[in-house]
Amino acid sequence: MRLIADLFDKVRPNFEKGGSLEFAEPLFEATESFLFTTDKVTEGKTHIRDYLETKRLMSMVVLAVVPCTLMAFYNTGLQRLLATGVANPSILKAMGIGAMVFFPLYIITLIAGGFWEVLFAIVRKHEINEGFLVTSLLFPLILPPTLPLWQAAIGISFGVVIGKEVFGGTGMNILNPALTARVFLFFTYPSNMSGDKVWILVDSAKDKLIDGFSGATPLAVAAAETGGNVVAALNKAGFTYSKLFFGLIPGSIGETSALACLIGAVILIWVGIASWRTMVGCILGATVVSTAFNFLAPASTNAMLSLPFYYHFVMGGFAFGTVFMATDPVSSATTSTGKWIYGILIGVLVVIIRCVNPAYPEGMMLAILLMNAFAPLIDHFVAEANIKGRKKRATE
Repeated sequence: MRLIADLFDKVRPNFEKGGSLEFAEPLFEATESFLFTTDKVTEGKTHIRDYLETKRLMSMVVLAVVPCTLMAFYNTGLQRLLATGVANPSILKAMGIGAMVFFPLYIITLIAGGFWEVLFAIVRKHEINEGFLVTSLLFPLILPPTLPLWQAAIGISFGVVIGKEVFGGTGMNILNPALTARVFLFFTYPSNMSGDKVWILVDSAKDKLIDGFSGATPLAVAAAETGGNVVAALNKAGFTYSKLFFGLIPGSIGETSALACLIGAVILIWVGIASWRTMVGCILGATVVSTAFNFLAPASTNAMLSLPFYYHFVMGGFAFGTVFMATDPVSSATTSTGKWIYGILIGVLVVIIRCVNPAYPEGMMLAILLMNAFAPLIDHFVAEANIKGRKKRATE
């Protein structure tokens, strides 16, 4: 490593101000800081040093996503093997198939999204932010395994440029870039982002589906139920609560396992990165509204209204969105009270969208993006209320 450090020291003048490669300084700095800890220190007025700087923060988030990534490997391969009639598929074989699906999407996301990150850093003459390392990992996990690579490249390009860079870059965006990319793909290429055939990777030229196999997601099954007993319909389709909790179901690559998301939540809360208030708020909001809908279910033909609240937690992207998307420190509310309001409203909206809009039974993506837009307003009113409260106490 000493030889590599000496090499960086030798070529550094070329990238500094006045050097022949000055325009590429952000790329040089990003590469060097990835390999070595910076020797720069803050000088001047008093400041506070915190061990949790940006790189360590992003590393902790990546660590928290690992359980979902490993589950993505296994479940993606498992669903393909089950669809093609393979009985009792091995874990290694399933993970191998899943890895071959995930890594191309991940690599194309890094290349396409990284290009825009570097380009804007060079134009604006600022450092390349490590936040994209998290975005590039989260984005493939919320995609169907059958999505063409070129669409993934277009999606992440839209998410980085329109969802973040037009606002000024990392720390100034109001929308979560990964979710912005996914919602763009959802409305631009709906046939590749929804429907029974999307969720299982099957090559029609090579694989032969067994008779009666259904690739519908649990939410699609629940939304299509007309008999009134949505839980019975899920069990009949093979979606028992245990399968939903462990994530052994069709769905986006890495968001099916509530257990993996729960492990990630414990890590993020333990290291103090994600807000437990936001997570609990999402759960409370969903619980209250779904319970209210349960009381209205007997008077309605909409079977989704009868879905118990605890089923919402393990279906679709609720768990993944609650843990990794809603808690994004940039696009979520920042005040303590604001986090409660923000999380509760996300939980309320996701259940309303799922139950009231039969054409779109997911809801989590749109609920989070909508509340991203309102997060600054929530913080504003919370801050104003605190100011008024302090003024009132000061005059008493």
